[in-house]
Amino acid sequence: MSLTNIPFTTKEAFQSITDYWSPKVISEFNGQYVKIAKLKGDFVWHDHKEEDELFLVVKGSLSIDFEDKIIHLKEGEGFVVPKATMHKPHCEEECWVMLIEPKETKHTGDVETKYTKSIDEQLK
Repeated sequence: MSLTNIPFTTKEAFQSITDYWSPKVISEFNGQYVKIAKLKGDFVWHDHKEEDELFLVVKGSLSIDFEDKIIHLKEGEGFVVPKATMHKPHCEEECWVMLIEPKETKHTGDVETKYTKSIDEQLK
């Protein structure tokens, strides 16, 4: 399925999301997927062995725990998690994020949890 040259509206796309921690692919470019997700509560510790992952906060605020620090992102702020870096996103209140990552990036890395979504699930 090619998502290039298809306009998208983030507000409408976010309104269609009903489950937290369940990213949806809204576009693609240069071997990357553009995903959006609604987050709330704690996610799982994981890493992406070969891929960087960009988080951009569209609404709300997000914290990302690392082994040696915690970063806090507010609306409009972003951060790139380097490949092979253990991290755990979390937020108290609902947060909307845009993610940009290579197509082959596994949602929860090599960790299988109740949150894990396949690429096919993310494309629906």
